[in-house]
Amino acid sequence: MIMMNSKNKPQVGLGVILLNSQGKILVGKRKGSLAPYYSIPGGKLDLGETFAAGAIREIKEETNLDLQHPQVIAITNNLKTYQEEALHFISIILFTTDFTGTLKLQEPEKCTEWLWVDPRKLPQPHFDASTQAVTCYLEKKFYKEFN
Repeated sequence: MIMMNSKNKPQVGLGVILLNSQGKILVGKRKGSLAPYYSIPGGKLDLGETFAAGAIREIKEETNLDLQHPQVIAITNNLKTYQEEALHFISIILFTTDFTGTLKLQEPEKCTEWLWVDPRKLPQPHFDASTQAVTCYLEKKFYKEFN
């Protein structure tokens, strides 16, 4: 009998697309387990948290920005990460243009920099789940399964 634990059950990730007035999105260059990839900001949903509350918390922790009214725009099933790293994430992708505050590198142990980039010209190498999120945003698809 297989014992179920967090390593053999899908986890819920949050990815947040912040779009500024110049039509650029926020991405960071990650360190640690996601190095050397660029990615939209995000993280894991905490127990008992709404998607919006999780997005607001994660963005504040990572960037010092305060989100208002983030909306779910897509869901991705990140099978490539599972195939490569045995980590299966279902990612809830949120979007907002409504944020305030001063962008700061809040977690230098996890990210080296934040950049505003054209979503059609993502810096490389780019984290697969982030690429999927931006693809859904650009194609205006609510759900897309990526292998």
